[in-house]
Amino acid sequence: MSPRPNALNWLLLSLVVLVADQITKHVVLGHLQLHETIEVIPGLLNWTLAYNEGAAFSFLADAGGWQRWFFTALAVVVSSVLVVWLSRTPRGDWRTALPLSLVVGGAIGNVIDRVRFGHVVDFIDVYWNASHWPAFNIADSAISVGAVFLVVFGLFGGKAPAAAR
Repeated sequence: MSPRPNALNWLLLSLVVLVADQITKHVVLGHLQLHETIEVIPGLLNWTLAYNEGAAFSFLADAGGWQRWFFTALAVVVSSVLVVWLSRTPRGDWRTALPLSLVVGGAIGNVIDRVRFGHVVDFIDVYWNASHWPAFNIADSAISVGAVFLVVFGLFGGKAPAAAR
């Protein structure tokens, strides 16, 4: 009996996310100083270089340094679990594979920053009037979209097609 095709080929999407994340961060680091802002869409979007030593929304950013390795280890463990999940997911089950691959690519993109720099490089500044969303990056976007897709597909996706099972 031959093994069933799994969804590990979706890790190519993880690689695309990872490469896009690292290239954009490289460009931003080469062109902006810390907290420097370039207006992209007035009243809506700026490029602003910021460093995040914590997790989402700078959670634990000023915790003294231990959080760097905690969040690095957490991301590696979660990514490993998600890769195993992909290996057990049928190749045609895109409702599971797509979100998992987005989260893996984003998580590893931020791990690279934590290991290289001791913080995550953020640069996308979305705002309305004087209200700014916390700065984020491509990796954060992939993680967020992947998590939302997991929830939405889990709640509203219905059963996977027979070919995917």
